[in-house]
Amino acid sequence: MTAETITADASGTFELGDLPVHRIGFGAMRLTGSAAFHLGTVSDRARSIAVLRRAVELGVNHIDTAAFYFSSLRSANELINTALAPYADDLVIATKVGPFRDYCGEWGTSARPDQLRGHVEENLRQLGRDHLDLVYLRRMNQDSIAEHFGALAELREAGLVRHLGISAIQPRHLTEALEIAPVVSVQNRYAVDAPDPRADELLRMCGERGIAFVPYYAVAGQGGERGAAGTRNDDEILAVARAHGVSPAAIRTAWTLHRGPHVLAVPGTGNPDHLTENVAAGALRLGQEELERLDALHTQDV
Repeated sequence: MTAETITADASGTFELGDLPVHRIGFGAMRLTGSAAFHLGTVSDRARSIAVLRRAVELGVNHIDTAAFYFSSLRSANELINTALAPYADDLVIATKVGPFRDYCGEWGTSARPDQLRGHVEENLRQLGRDHLDLVYLRRMNQDSIAEHFGALAELREAGLVRHLGISAIQPRHLTEALEIAPVVSVQNRYAVDAPDPRADELLRMCGERGIAFVPYYAVAGQGGERGAAGTRNDDEILAVARAHGVSPAAIRTAWTLHRGPHVLAVPGTGNPDHLTENVAAGALRLGQEELERLDALHTQDV
């Protein structure tokens, strides 16, 4: 079986609340250009639209986006709307609020709780939806998320949002949020070569509670916003990749999926070839010895 014939179905399924999604999804951030946000080369619009449509053809039914994913000429939400509307019934679009940028792309401070409705409505407008499937509160260094998360819980009660998630948190924030409203997903930085005991604790807590755990920068690793191009791959990752005849990025994705049945992957790309490789990574099955070698890399210096 070639990568071209592997679809997202091969990765398995998990439910975001009452919304079943394949465990391999798609992250929209890099649709707008060669690097995160307004940095780097602006993307080719037609190619970005083609990538989105191809992702859905390959069985992807979970797309992660945000209104603040835009470059000087491209908006991820507008691309999604153009490419995929009218949306398939099984397509789940997750977005996030909390951070915001002005029209020049400059970051502002964290949104106040009373500003979150405007952020939700902007995502609705850009995506052409009457409700959002899943909205994450992206924590911006607040000690407590109760007031912000409570504001989103009110929007859920009002029917603007179906499910809630939280992002960039510490374990205590999950406990805090669950006292206010159900949480279906946690999105945190997590990668094989980025040891973080708090992220490991969150992954465990989510598994025990039936909550999805969605790593970001799982492929970029320590490269972060620079993407895979800014990542140095350890010899262990390279060795496992050679053994399977795949890219290091595919091994990074496969390793995260092996961390638990509740772990979802949302690798992003504007390259159709990379998209095929990313989706095919959901079918990779790593051996026990390989997992132990990669796990050791993850726990080094912890």
